[in-house]
Amino acid sequence: MIVLAPAVFVLAGCAGGGMSANSANAAFSITPGANTIDTNCTGCNSTGPQGTPAQQFRAVTAGGRTQNVAWSVSGGDASSGPGTISATGLYTPPNYLTADKVQVLVTAATPSNTTATAVLTLTPGFLQPLTPENVALGANGTVSITGYIAEAGGATGIEYALANSATGASGGEGSLGTTSCQRSREVFTSCTVTYTAPPGVGATGVSYVVATVGGSSSRTALQVLLNSAGVQSNPATHQAQQPMAIQLGSSGGHNHDFDTARNTIVDCCGGTLGSLIQDTSGNKFLLSNNHVLARSDHAAVGDAIVQPGLIDNNCTPNGEGPGTTPVATLTGWLPLSSNQTNADAAIAQVQSGTVDPAGNILELGTKQADGSLAAAPPGVSSTGGKGESATLQLTVAKSGRTTGLTCASVSALSLDVKVDYFQDCAETKPYLTKTFTNQFAISGKQFSDAGDSGSLVVDAGNAEPVGLFFAGGIDASGVGQGVANPVADVLGELSAQVGGGAGYTFVGGADHAVSCLNYGGGPVAAAQARTLADAEITRAQQALGQARILVNPRNGILGVATGKSSDHPGQAAVLVYVDEALNVTVPGTIGGVCTAVIPATARSVALGSAPQAPFQSVPGPGAPAAAALNSAVAIKRQVASSLMRQNPAFFGIGVGQSLDSPKEAALVVYVDRKQLPAQLPQTVDGLRTRYVIMDRMHVTRSYAAAMQSRHQCKPDQPVDLDPLDFFRGRSLNLF
Repeated sequence: MIVLAPAVFVLAGCAGGGMSANSANAAFSITPGANTIDTNCTGCNSTGPQGTPAQQFRAVTAGGRTQNVAWSVSGGDASSGPGTISATGLYTPPNYLTADKVQVLVTAATPSNTTATAVLTLTPGFLQPLTPENVALGANGTVSITGYIAEAGGATGIEYALANSATGASGGEGSLGTTSCQRSREVFTSCTVTYTAPPGVGATGVSYVVATVGGSSSRTALQVLLNSAGVQSNPATHQAQQPMAIQLGSSGGHNHDFDTARNTIVDCCGGTLGSLIQDTSGNKFLLSNNHVLARSDHAAVGDAIVQPGLIDNNCTPNGEGPGTTPVATLTGWLPLSSNQTNADAAIAQVQSGTVDPAGNILELGTKQADGSLAAAPPGVSSTGGKGESATLQLTVAKSGRTTGLTCASVSALSLDVKVDYFQDCAETKPYLTKTFTNQFAISGKQFSDAGDSGSLVVDAGNAEPVGLFFAGGIDASGVGQGVANPVADVLGELSAQVGGGAGYTFVGGADHAVSCLNYGGGPVAAAQARTLADAEITRAQQALGQARILVNPRNGILGVATGKSSDHPGQAAVLVYVDEALNVTVPGTIGGVCTAVIPATARSVALGSAPQAPFQSVPGPGAPAAAALNSAVAIKRQVASSLMRQNPAFFGIGVGQSLDSPKEAALVVYVDRKQLPAQLPQTVDGLRTRYVIMDRMHVTRSYAAAMQSRHQCKPDQPVDLDPLDFFRGRSLNLF
């Protein structure tokens, strides 16, 4: 799910003058004494509890103790004000500016009125990712790219550059046209540029269009999948209003999924209408998430489900303005509040003529003459519409509202994961935290983003349904992480709790392959690209002496070296080269340093040409044997609950493949990056561990309050909303 806040008219502002401050006095000092922060900040590290930009101020005495002070702010933007600061000194900037740069004076005052001040400079940042944020193009393909920044008026624009990485400033393939910006006192600034793919694409690869804003530290990037197959895929088609009868994998949601303040709509939500199911009587229903169709338990049976979602119609509900079509009525959902449910699912009975009765999903079919991908139904011929179970390393595909058609691999099974839910789009009213058990995880760049909630996850080899996508985010290495409910659980629970025992099956056709779009960049590549700290290098060198004792070609251990761990990004590893023709057992750690087991030949080790990580060989290693996985699942079931209770930073635990020793299974542990423990065990009950460091998963990823309006609009009256006022927060979450 994704959230949108409507833009409204604002008053012209002016930049703040040069402020002076005194950050220290005889009693205490303020830190930082000066800093710069964006109103919205894509790619910055400092964030508040809801993922929005923030700056923590502290008042400390000369002895290092915290000084008791009252915090206040002044100055700032002429229209949006100075922002806010909490009693603990956490500063949150306004959502937008009307000037390119303004200054805020932060004041700390003791009860005796001794003060110190600091100056904070505000600059506008990006409101959302680029539109689109990913695209696939063949030779000479083009795409129009638009970015939005948190400024109404002013002179700041967006600078676009080609790059070979999302954070780079050079390289990349293709060309960019001239940038055109639209500036107004009434709407957010937008800048558009056309990207053209090179005339020849010899091999499939990725280039980036990186956007920056003036002196702001934030940046965002479009990932372009240049493919030799000539596939043209733009997620914008999934966000548009579909002609009747609509195809699935498109934007949609509840008609009243918005927040209000003072009788004004201030933001709204939307997700994906994922697939079509039917009961034994042939009645057809849209299938998506509870939090997309039923507003996280806060809807009513019979409520209207619309296409596209309000997020793609300027927060204008059906009946209050054009742009959406009612396509179904809410039938039922699996209550998140119930201990008897283990899936985030809801269904809505389709209205006659509104939804493609064949269950066609956008881009799930074959490439057409113009390079676009045809719509196609999921495969149901081999399972009778019941779907199949996920397996480790299975390549899966999904077609969703935000990122369109993407493919990645199943990275963990038997996953227990905690997910936070809220009563509102803005995440200001917590509802509950639910622990889902026996889910499966998906890992891969650009696989999903906010708004893809409700997408059907299918086996890329035959299009058979595998899961219902509902949660995800980006880990600390920049790799996408997603979670899906197994379809057997979804259909079974819907049958028991909504259908009164009547069975449900997926509507579809013959099994068929999906034209996979895989943006690459998995966890191994990300981990191996990280630079090790000096302390880690020293640890590995010290362990290497012990490791040399193990070298014995007759026992299958050909050599050892120092390298990087892929299970523990940022940590060193002892590389142990084993004879690829033998089944060699290697300890999980040597001298307190984890081992990476790499099959090789004696010749490659002697010549120094052996890989530096297990998955760098071609073909790559297969999944662990079933016995190893079953043993790991048994251990996980014994330890998962206690580990998550003992360490609140652990919000998910499943079973996957060790990236350091591919023949072995590993405990995959999802760790809250904001609560990162000082030590993470390298093994648990003899089982290797693999850590995914990321923000916790929760209901939405984006939130911002609307700008102040000159008028008030009641929710049941037409609302004058502007399509440019999108925004993006920084927390990573449930989609």
